[in-house]
Amino acid sequence: MRDYIKRFLIAGLMALCVTLLFLGGKHSQASMNISQETADWIWPADGMITDTYGTRKGSHKGIDIASSLGTPIYSVDGGVVTKSYYSGSYGHVIFVKHQNNIETVYAHLKARFVNAGDTVTAGQQLGEMGSTGDSSGVHLHFEVHLNEWTVDKRNAVNPVLALGDIKVGQEVVVQKREDDSSVLETVAKTRLYEGHGKTYVAKEESESVVLSAEKVESNITHTVKMGETLSAIAEKYNISIHAIKSANHLTSDTIVANQTLTIDESYTNKYVVQEGDTLEHIAHKTGKSVQQLKQVNQLQNDIIIPRQVLQLE
Repeated sequence: MRDYIKRFLIAGLMALCVTLLFLGGKHSQASMNISQETADWIWPADGMITDTYGTRKGSHKGIDIASSLGTPIYSVDGGVVTKSYYSGSYGHVIFVKHQNNIETVYAHLKARFVNAGDTVTAGQQLGEMGSTGDSSGVHLHFEVHLNEWTVDKRNAVNPVLALGDIKVGQEVVVQKREDDSSVLETVAKTRLYEGHGKTYVAKEESESVVLSAEKVESNITHTVKMGETLSAIAEKYNISIHAIKSANHLTSDTIVANQTLTIDESYTNKYVVQEGDTLEHIAHKTGKSVQQLKQVNQLQNDIIIPRQVLQLE
């Protein structure tokens, strides 16, 4: 009897080991296939990574990319829109089914530009970044699902398998491939992100990203000359000092010779959050009220992060 029980237990353990080995191999194969199938995917939005897959005790089934209200949201690849509607949790949300049988989700949008049944191409704008639904600030919540999205999200996989490894605090850039005049730029950045009582440091290795020619040409650069002031530069380009400081993330009016400044008039009505900033502090500096800032940027609370871009009006 004992020998029978022993043989039974041994057989059971062997079966369990074989099952685990099979599942592990299957998972590894699936991960490898996702990487291959999504080699040409682009990032769905420009911005900063503020949350990753598997946080919140495993309930967070996507990644969060934060930027300013109205930031364009793009389809990571070509496909067909399966859903486009308003949800109490996702807010304005769009689902796209791709040819590789993967479904992607774009949530908390301010606006949706496509409807269910529409065919979209890689890099096509789907909508604008917002803070609708169950959201605490302006960001894109992006999910990847094998075969299809389900309510229990059992088919969800980590988006880094498709887009590449990222960390909280890292900035990502949409790699548009709309024409042959795209410019190749090498970037290396170190970013800080403060949140939930912790400070995260994310270091990026030098990597190549493709920026559209339209985006590169829209920015004018100015090299500071000896004795030049911010006010003189602002007057030269008919732009406000605030816009120059925001576009270049300057915390004071101090500039030095040979410093390169980006001249971007779109920052006239924007404010880039600095380390240690609070909404109350920003309201005081910009002549706005905290309530105005929260309303314009669709903020559900007072939480802001460094380098977050706030609309002023």
